[in-house]
Amino acid sequence: MTAADPDIDAFTRPYWDAAAEGRLLLMRCDACGRTHHYPREFCPHCWSEDVRWEESSGRATLYTWSVVHRNDLPPFGDRVPYVAAVVDLAEGPRMMTELVGVAETDLRIGMDLEVTFRTEGEVVVPVFGPSSQG
Repeated sequence: MTAADPDIDAFTRPYWDAAAEGRLLLMRCDACGRTHHYPREFCPHCWSEDVRWEESSGRATLYTWSVVHRNDLPPFGDRVPYVAAVVDLAEGPRMMTELVGVAETDLRIGMDLEVTFRTEGEVVVPVFGPSSQG
């Protein structure tokens, strides 16, 4: 386990198990109907604890990005440069992630993306790449 590994507990275990199966989970609040990410046991919009897991479509659009040329923390230092990004998920939440499979010169705000997954040691993490839909 490295400093970059997520802290997986009983609550977040379904999220990480789903990622290992190639599925991205979000939380939906049954009180206000809004989705959120990152997983937490209450709704950040209305503070209700009436939240449940819901599978994401895996579709997103690019909100912003930055190319990271230096990062001394493992495992990031081994893959510089990489593209750190914020994406708007189709379900509404905004998510921090990494972009893969697209050249820096091809990045455009609002471009269509889809989730893919990468194994990082013992954990599978969601990352995003260009949409195969077009």
